[in-house]
Amino acid sequence: MAERSIRFVLNGRPVTARVASHHTLVEMLQDRFSLFGARESCGQGLCGCCTVNVDGDPVSGCLYLAELVDSAVVETIEGLAGETLHPVQEAFVEAGAFQCGFCTPGFVLMAKRLLEENPDPSEAEIRDYLSGNLCRCAAYPEIVEAVRAVARNRTGARSLR
Repeated sequence: MAERSIRFVLNGRPVTARVASHHTLVEMLQDRFSLFGARESCGQGLCGCCTVNVDGDPVSGCLYLAELVDSAVVETIEGLAGETLHPVQEAFVEAGAFQCGFCTPGFVLMAKRLLEENPDPSEAEIRDYLSGNLCRCAAYPEIVEAVRAVARNRTGARSLR
């Protein structure tokens, strides 16, 4: 099958990749860049484990075609932290908002986006925004608490972007 070359920014650095028209974003990230934070779980875009940010918006990487990121800015969980953890990552650690960790990257990226859109969400807003992500270990109370903690601690904290 014919491949085409695409160029995009991945976690802050310009990259190129050759992809077939049927390759998904998750497949490309894993096969071409050895990035395994976004994982295919349900294969239907229903669980959130494959969440990747494209031009700032969360997408289901298991359904999103890789060629669609041509000229886009792509952010994965691997690119979120700099020299220190991102505030959302720190809050997840502090709240124990994970058990097996399989779903954590998707929850972290979604929580980051929520807090960019709504700096002080209510518990109901957090639950609603994150409802497209599934945690099979039932860490939901801790996940909600982590997001609330970031919202409470925003004063004096570094930017969420």
